[in-house]
Amino acid sequence: MTTSLAHHDSTARPVLDRLDAATASEPGPLAVLDLDTLRANAAELVRRAGGTPVRVASKSVRCRAVLAEVLGDGLTANAGFRGIMSYALPEAIWLAGHGARDVLMGYPTADTRAIERLASDDELRSSITLMIDSDEQLDLLRAAAGSQRLRVCIDVDASLRIGPLHLGVRRSPIRTPEHAAGLARRAAARGFDVVGVMFYEAQIAGMPDRSAAIRAVKALSARELAGRRSVVVDAVTSAVGPLEIVNGGGTGSLELTSSDPVVNEVTAGSGLYTPTLFDDYRAFEPKPSLYFALPVVRRPARRIVTAFGGGYIASGPPGTSRVPRPVRPAGLKLLRSEGAGEVQTPLTGAAAESLRPGDRVWLRHAKAGELCERFTHVHAVEHDGTVAPLPTYRGEGRCFG
Repeated sequence: MTTSLAHHDSTARPVLDRLDAATASEPGPLAVLDLDTLRANAAELVRRAGGTPVRVASKSVRCRAVLAEVLGDGLTANAGFRGIMSYALPEAIWLAGHGARDVLMGYPTADTRAIERLASDDELRSSITLMIDSDEQLDLLRAAAGSQRLRVCIDVDASLRIGPLHLGVRRSPIRTPEHAAGLARRAAARGFDVVGVMFYEAQIAGMPDRSAAIRAVKALSARELAGRRSVVVDAVTSAVGPLEIVNGGGTGSLELTSSDPVVNEVTAGSGLYTPTLFDDYRAFEPKPSLYFALPVVRRPARRIVTAFGGGYIASGPPGTSRVPRPVRPAGLKLLRSEGAGEVQTPLTGAAAESLRPGDRVWLRHAKAGELCERFTHVHAVEHDGTVAPLPTYRGEGRCFG
């Protein structure tokens, strides 16, 4: 399946017409979520996972009401979804306070105050699973938690290595069955409950497959990882007993990861909002559900307008893939010399000639949940035009890093 920017823009036009009309009285900048598309995207994630439960990555959502839309009010499981992958321990504790009973930490933590809080509460200890990849982390956890038993999951390096080449992200130092089993034994000996292993194959899930070379590398990586993952899981199971969690994948790799019989859950979150980083995937057709609108405030030249705000640059390696993309009116683009600005964003193109102060321009963000750090609310629009302002983490007075 091939996609293009023109295709995305043309299919989004009716959605943007409806979102624009529904939020016409709201001052910008504002973030707007199309609930019809969000729900369709959730169903598509479940379909692509092929029966393997999907764990929602909260970092890609950052709005508790949207998590509840997908997981149900209990934030635990609903129609093909299973629990939350949290990015910060204070966030996991906060979500557990709102009913979440299955929260897997996607990353290790060094927040000793949060660890102490976790260790002191029976319900939190049964609801939250910590991520580890070293003995030093076990030392830190034990020093903060005292003798309390904590649930832990081992993060295993899922990158592809070809000679000196390292294809994937730099995460865990744990790679081989011996490494994983050894850490599992030492954790169990120190009073931790080892309940799972995780493999995040960023070089598959996070890499657009627009070229034959990239598709070949992704296929090679999937074969290598499937064989190694099975051996690692067997080794850890032999060391500490059956595992509750064998987690892998991301929005970009659901079909591949869920096809591995060893995996019993996959993780996805970005696919709910579908930011621009997913526009070049061939395995699925991205359908954006989250946009933001900026007001035009001045016209420096005939074919240039300036919008207020908009400097919402995504994390990752710097470059054009990390900047917002204008989508309405069609044909607008950022000025190469200025980009998206802290307070103002100049836009150029033929469409700029008809824009005046007070008009709106619509854009999409490069990464999913990061946009929510810029807004206190997301304006959620139903099919009938009803609008509900949903507080983001920021809108609930929460910032977890």
